[in-house]
Amino acid sequence: MADELRSTVRKVGTVIEESAGRMADNTKAAAEGLANQAADVVQDNYGKTVDTAKDGVEAAKDAAVAGHDFLRKFMEDNPHTTTALALGIGVLIGVAATRRT
Repeated sequence: MADELRSTVRKVGTVIEESAGRMADNTKAAAEGLANQAADVVQDNYGKTVDTAKDGVEAAKDAAVAGHDFLRKFMEDNPHTTTALALGIGVLIGVAATRRT
Protein backbone atom coordinates (compact mmCIF):
# COMPACT_ATOMS: atom_id res chain seq x y z
CA MET A 1 0.00 0.00 0.00
CA ALA A 2 2.82 2.40 0.79
CA ASP A 3 4.45 1.56 -2.53
CA GLU A 4 1.19 2.27 -4.36
CA LEU A 5 0.88 5.60 -2.55
CA ARG A 6 4.46 6.53 -3.45
CA SER A 7 3.82 5.55 -7.05
CA THR A 8 0.65 7.62 -7.17
CA VAL A 9 2.38 10.60 -5.59
CA ARG A 10 5.22 10.30 -8.12
CA LYS A 11 2.76 10.12 -11.00
CA VAL A 12 0.92 13.19 -9.72
CA GLY A 13 4.26 14.97 -9.25
CA THR A 14 5.29 14.08 -12.79
CA VAL A 15 1.97 15.30 -14.21
CA ILE A 16 2.28 18.56 -12.27
CA GLU A 17 5.87 19.00 -13.43
CA GLU A 18 4.91 18.38 -17.07
CA SER A 19 1.98 20.78 -16.79
CA ALA A 20 4.20 23.45 -15.27
CA GLY A 21 6.71 22.94 -18.09
CA ARG A 22 3.99 23.32 -20.72
CA MET A 23 2.66 26.42 -18.98
CA ALA A 24 6.16 27.93 -18.91
CA ASP A 25 6.62 27.13 -22.60
CA ASN A 26 3.22 28.66 -23.41
CA THR A 27 4.06 31.77 -21.38
CA LYS A 28 7.42 32.08 -23.11
CA ALA A 29 5.80 31.67 -26.54
CA ALA A 30 3.15 34.25 -25.65
CA ALA A 31 5.83 36.70 -24.48
CA GLU A 32 7.82 36.16 -27.68
CA GLY A 33 4.65 36.73 -29.70
CA LEU A 34 3.98 40.00 -27.89
CA ALA A 35 7.58 41.09 -28.40
CA ASN A 36 7.33 40.34 -32.11
CA GLN A 37 4.07 42.28 -32.36
CA ALA A 38 5.63 45.23 -30.56
CA ALA A 39 8.64 45.11 -32.89
CA ASP A 40 6.33 45.10 -35.91
CA VAL A 41 4.43 48.12 -34.58
CA VAL A 42 7.68 49.99 -33.93
CA GLN A 43 8.94 49.18 -37.44
CA ASP A 44 5.66 50.33 -39.01
CA ASN A 45 5.68 53.57 -37.04
CA TYR A 46 9.34 54.17 -37.90
CA GLY A 47 8.55 53.71 -41.58
CA LYS A 48 5.62 56.13 -41.33
CA THR A 49 7.82 58.66 -39.52
CA VAL A 50 10.52 58.43 -42.19
CA ASP A 51 7.94 58.85 -44.95
CA THR A 52 6.40 61.86 -43.19
CA ALA A 53 9.83 63.45 -42.71
CA LYS A 54 10.65 62.92 -46.39
CA ASP A 55 7.33 64.52 -47.36
CA GLY A 56 8.06 67.47 -45.06
CA VAL A 57 11.52 67.96 -46.53
CA GLU A 58 10.10 67.79 -50.04
CA ALA A 59 7.42 70.37 -49.16
CA ALA A 60 10.01 72.72 -47.63
CA LYS A 61 12.21 72.34 -50.68
CA ASP A 62 9.30 73.10 -53.01
CA ALA A 63 8.37 76.17 -50.95
CA ALA A 64 11.97 77.45 -51.03
CA VAL A 65 12.19 76.95 -54.78
CA ALA A 66 8.85 78.70 -55.29
CA GLY A 67 10.01 81.65 -53.13
CA HIS A 68 13.27 81.88 -55.03
CA ASP A 69 11.48 81.81 -58.36
CA PHE A 70 9.05 84.51 -57.22
CA LEU A 71 11.85 86.82 -56.04
CA ARG A 72 13.90 86.24 -59.17
CA LYS A 73 10.93 87.09 -61.40
CA PHE A 74 10.12 90.16 -59.31
CA MET A 75 13.73 91.38 -59.54
CA GLU A 76 13.82 90.81 -63.31
CA ASP A 77 10.47 92.56 -63.83
CA ASN A 78 11.21 95.47 -61.45
CA PRO A 79 14.95 96.29 -61.51
CA HIS A 80 14.51 99.86 -60.23
CA THR A 81 12.35 98.79 -57.31
CA THR A 82 14.83 96.04 -56.47
CA THR A 83 17.70 98.55 -56.51
CA ALA A 84 15.78 100.95 -54.26
CA LEU A 85 14.96 98.15 -51.81
CA ALA A 86 18.60 97.02 -51.74
CA LEU A 87 19.75 100.60 -51.12
CA GLY A 88 17.20 101.06 -48.32
CA ILE A 89 18.22 97.81 -46.64
CA GLY A 90 21.91 98.81 -46.94
CA VAL A 91 21.24 102.21 -45.36
CA LEU A 92 19.31 100.59 -42.47
CA ILE A 93 22.14 98.13 -41.82
CA GLY A 94 24.68 100.95 -41.97
CA VAL A 95 22.70 103.09 -39.50
CA ALA A 96 22.21 100.13 -37.15
CA ALA A 97 25.90 99.24 -37.30
CA THR A 98 27.16 102.76 -36.55
CA ARG A 99 24.48 103.75 -34.06
CA ARG A 100 25.72 104.70 -30.64
CA THR A 101 23.74 104.04 -27.53
